[in-house]
Amino acid sequence: MYEGRILIVEDDSAIGKMVRTVLGKEGFTDVVCVASGEEAVRYCASHPVHLIVLDVMLPGKSGFELAPFLREATDAPIIFVTARTTDLDKLTGFALGGDDYMTKPFNPLELAARVKAQLKRYLASAGKPAPEPKAAPAARYVYGRFSVDEAAGELRVDGIPVECPAMVFQLLLFFCRHPNRMFTRQELYERVWGCDAMSDDNTVMVHIHRIRERIEEVPGRPRLLVTVRGMGYKLVPPEQDGGGRSSGRPGL
Repeated sequence: MYEGRILIVEDDSAIGKMVRTVLGKEGFTDVVCVASGEEAVRYCASHPVHLIVLDVMLPGKSGFELAPFLREATDAPIIFVTARTTDLDKLTGFALGGDDYMTKPFNPLELAARVKAQLKRYLASAGKPAPEPKAAPAARYVYGRFSVDEAAGELRVDGIPVECPAMVFQLLLFFCRHPNRMFTRQELYERVWGCDAMSDDNTVMVHIHRIRERIEEVPGRPRLLVTVRGMGYKLVPPEQDGGGRSSGRPGL
């Protein structure tokens, strides 16, 4: 049996019933189905939810339009399910708060596996401090145009406070503590999420994308949080006055 409540938002009753049945056979006993975005928002506002399976092609508001409203009510992982298959659609889903993306037709057992992975991470981190030990005392990091105040839990870009979800902030904070050091995806899972990596999961990529949206001048051409091709990611502090000295530093 698995802990956690799963909300399925699907207007096709046959698909909703099929997903609910498969999840039930896989050990998920608390699965709720609703058929519209309005029902989903109302439910999340009044009940605890630990994961959402969200169809994109809903009547009224689409799943993409609905996601920001759900994010106001819960930080539970969202898995988009849709017939849309383009990379742009996938990036749109991630940018709007999705944690994973499956295209129709899909293997129900694969969906169940992704639900297990997302739910495990969410329940492991909910209400608990991140596995990475905090610096003592809490530091303020300044890297060019952005700063991270660990004690206040605040990200500022060009001096302006920027909203930052909890795990996005924790991942950025981890990079700030280790500038110029490359980390593989598995290392990030283990040290930030406290979980082992799954080869088909998009969690790190999604959170890297969300960080870049906030700190990079051109997110599609990152210069701060860069990809080391085929290996991982690292935070590259900007040089100061062309002298090669990093402007990124723990502040007082």
